[in-house]
Amino acid sequence: MMVFDPAKAATNLIRAAALGTLLCTSHAVAQSELISEAPVEMSDDVRRFCTNIADAARDRRYSLQAMELKKLQEDIDQRMQVLEEKRAEYEDWLKRREDFLAKAQDGVVAIYARMKPDAAAERLAELNAEVAAGILMKLETRQASVILNEMERKAAATVTTIMVAAARTQDPT
Repeated sequence: MMVFDPAKAATNLIRAAALGTLLCTSHAVAQSELISEAPVEMSDDVRRFCTNIADAARDRRYSLQAMELKKLQEDIDQRMQVLEEKRAEYEDWLKRREDFLAKAQDGVVAIYARMKPDAAAERLAELNAEVAAGILMKLETRQASVILNEMERKAAATVTTIMVAAARTQDPT
């Protein structure tokens, strides 16, 4: 019992179209080689065969290209969905990280706000100048000024320079 296979039929049709094109071309070449000065003439059978299979072969070629494009579009859509999920996951992670850092920084600022000014000045002088400036900028002005007053002169100058640069609204470059 024979079962109709559309893929096999399409392949056979394309092969037949290729063979027909080859026959049409070889017939025309043979004709032109035999009579080089006369115009190329095809027999009616060859012309009819070429004409009959040209549309079917072109249609099948277009449908195969359309199927391939559809498959590629589905692949692109799937990849875009995966990328969108990753982007959403990354944004969620970034938001949680920023929230944590804000809470942690607020906690550190609260710790320094409760310290005695001389002890806070000593510890801030040991920190990275940018971190110390960030903490002092979040403290109340009165507390920050007392701590800066207790700091070593060079460390206080460095921290103050960073605080001034951070407070600028214009890019210094």
